[in-house]
Amino acid sequence: MTRVVSGERIVAEAMTWLGTPYRHQGRRRGVGCDCLGLIMGVWDGVYGAVPEQPGAYAADWAEAGGGDPLLEATRRHCREKPVGEVAAGDLILFRWRPDLPAKHCAIALGESRMIHAYEGHAVLFSPLGSHWKRRIAGVFAFPELN
Repeated sequence: MTRVVSGERIVAEAMTWLGTPYRHQGRRRGVGCDCLGLIMGVWDGVYGAVPEQPGAYAADWAEAGGGDPLLEATRRHCREKPVGEVAAGDLILFRWRPDLPAKHCAIALGESRMIHAYEGHAVLFSPLGSHWKRRIAGVFAFPELN
């Protein structure tokens, strides 16, 4: 039987990561994580395991790599939604410029706030204001539980 994962469940798991220090490639609650580590940690907390490992990546991977690996991986495992329908518990991907691949991710707390791991900070809440909204590369619903 398939069950829908509620946005509240995703948000509740993400909230347990608040205050986790920023650490590139980290994904340990309370120890350190980057934005992808936060998403993978939330995924692991809700589903019990992540669907795929990203492998090692440099801080400038999006500029140096080619393709759009974060967006492509997210499309493999989550359901894409219209940007205007962002809701609590949705995964949001961001790109810094239109010609660059998606490089940052967060979990929506609703239409106007998000939780994310941001370099130089711990996992925190941020407004999902125009500075962020114009950089959205995609909005995704987490998959259903089996």
